[in-house]
Amino acid sequence: MPLLAQFERMISVKTMRYLIVLLALAGMVVSVLALRVHYSTGTEPCSINERWDCGVVNHSRYAEIAHIPVAALGIVGYLALASLALARRRVLVIAAALAGLGFALYLTHIERDVLMVWCLYCVISQAIIALIALLALGWVAADWIGRKRAASQV
Repeated sequence: MPLLAQFERMISVKTMRYLIVLLALAGMVVSVLALRVHYSTGTEPCSINERWDCGVVNHSRYAEIAHIPVAALGIVGYLALASLALARRRVLVIAAALAGLGFALYLTHIERDVLMVWCLYCVISQAIIALIALLALGWVAADWIGRKRAASQV
């Protein structure tokens, strides 16, 4: 049995959609926590040491785009992903997830190569958007296989 067919049997198309929604909600929570750090002035609970400090990242000049906090963009992006998944807009979910993943990879580059400090919330968000992108690709592939199989049976 091909690998994709085994994956399809393990996780139904419906389940993938709801997993995307749950991950998007988790991403919104993480983004809200990062936004809280952005506007705070005290010591943050995620300030672990000189290499892991959410405050340094969220107060840097890279934490805003056109005076809009990146964390706020994350909240809106994850909300859009959840809405698109609930509406069964597979292609738009993939497009949004891949755009989000690309942006998250750019921000990861900023953390690693420019700031040289990691934000725990940002790393968690990176993992969430990567999982959403993989699930979205699997969702479309499983749906495509199901349609192809149904068409061949007709």
